[in-house]
Amino acid sequence: MSWLEIVGWAGSALLVWSLLQRRLLRLRVLNLVGSVVLVGYNTGVRVWPMVGLNLTLAIVNVWQLYSLLRTRHDERIYQVVEVATDDNFLAHVLRVHWADIARFNPHFRFDDERRLAFLTLNGDEIVGVLMLRPDPADPGVAQVDLDYVTRRYRDLSPGEFVFRRSGQLTAHGFRRVLTPPGMVAPYYARLGFRPSGDRYELDLASH
Repeated sequence: MSWLEIVGWAGSALLVWSLLQRRLLRLRVLNLVGSVVLVGYNTGVRVWPMVGLNLTLAIVNVWQLYSLLRTRHDERIYQVVEVATDDNFLAHVLRVHWADIARFNPHFRFDDERRLAFLTLNGDEIVGVLMLRPDPADPGVAQVDLDYVTRRYRDLSPGEFVFRRSGQLTAHGFRRVLTPPGMVAPYYARLGFRPSGDRYELDLASH
């Protein structure tokens, strides 16, 4: 097998692997790389229709990546809706994503003691769930019980619309947010949180 054939097989494998991704951003990046590799391979073997196909795919992926990155901070794309903690739809969302929730929030338990719940939406699609309660020692501090983002949107950090832009937390009188200890793969530093021991905290008054 020549090195050119190896390149062709590698590009094809990457293209197929990209279609197995559940995260939008990762899918587009891998698909773009695979398409570019196949443009090079098909140019080398002079299969011009495949050059045109993969070049078109590369252009589509560049455009989709641009759209994703351009709108990731757009308040018109994501909406934050407060729901009751005994809401049947909220319970359904938690059941559907329970196995994935447990990976990142291993100590989370859904019970009637939860105080506030928010759903982040893109149109009618569920993007994330935030559940928190007031600190018993200081009602102005919101303690996060659950901060979950679905796999599809996990690379886009939509949690910022709850913590920094929705205004719904300050409307409840919260001045500060405190995350649970030991949360797996935290992304809070990107949202302006600062480390506080084994947690992260955010002063809402400054956002």
